[in-house]
Amino acid sequence: MRPPLRRLTGITVIVLGLLAAGVVEKAHSEAIRLTTNLPAGRKVPKQTPADYHLTYLDAGVTTTDGLKLVGWYIPGTNGATVIFVHGYKGSRGSMLGSAEMFHAHGYGALVVALRGHDRSDGDRIMFGHTELRDLDAWFGFAVRQPDIDRRKIALLGVSMGGAIAIQYTAKNPGVAALVADSAFSSMDDTIATSVRHFTGLPPFPFASLIGFWIRENTGLTRDEADAKRVIAQISPRPILLMQGGADTVISPQSGRLLYDAAKEPKELWFDPALDHAKFFDQRRDEYERRVIGFMDKWVGRR
Repeated sequence: MRPPLRRLTGITVIVLGLLAAGVVEKAHSEAIRLTTNLPAGRKVPKQTPADYHLTYLDAGVTTTDGLKLVGWYIPGTNGATVIFVHGYKGSRGSMLGSAEMFHAHGYGALVVALRGHDRSDGDRIMFGHTELRDLDAWFGFAVRQPDIDRRKIALLGVSMGGAIAIQYTAKNPGVAALVADSAFSSMDDTIATSVRHFTGLPPFPFASLIGFWIRENTGLTRDEADAKRVIAQISPRPILLMQGGADTVISPQSGRLLYDAAKEPKELWFDPALDHAKFFDQRRDEYERRVIGFMDKWVGRR
């Protein structure tokens, strides 16, 4: 009986080894897919500010590492400007509705496209490892505009754009205020939810493996992918966090984790019924009251 048992054990080990290798290779390939956004398959705007009857300028900047980025600048009337930062594999176009609302209240709007998105250069998504250079270039564009009061430049980021905006605002004391809509608190906090949404794979065993390969492929560190570690540095500048309790893209606890890590002044708008980044689409009147009201209080009217 022993020889057949040994053969069976050997076959089992081989099969398990092949399965493990397959899981690792699948995680690696998914990590590459998640961090790559080739021009041919990207989302690009179907409308421009002109479709919203807004006067605008086609804006462009070059980052310190040589990438050319595209955006729109919609001048305002109160000297204050909001830089709008889209989410993962999104485009400028997704931010136009919110930008139009802000413009109606006197704000300028700088609607930007990150590297590897829209019609900007690059094809890699680095989750903030390099995108902070993008926001720095756009902030530099804003301070050079003669109609903008450099003391009144705020950021509004959605999803990945919100997490990157937190990281950037913590590093740049010139940002007057921040709104982060459905930002992930950290890759570790949200990866199980995000992996299921973006890949359809079960969190176990893929979440931790994909997270590992994303860090390996991008050079992103755990600290860089954890907005909770830096959000307290934004104080005494104000931050408004928005989080839906039915979020299926990032962990629904992300907003609370960020809020608990932040210092005053801070606000949390939590809606238990909303999915990911649905505040503007599904709570438009309340969005205008809360988000514009927040910006008026801290930036527009000061």
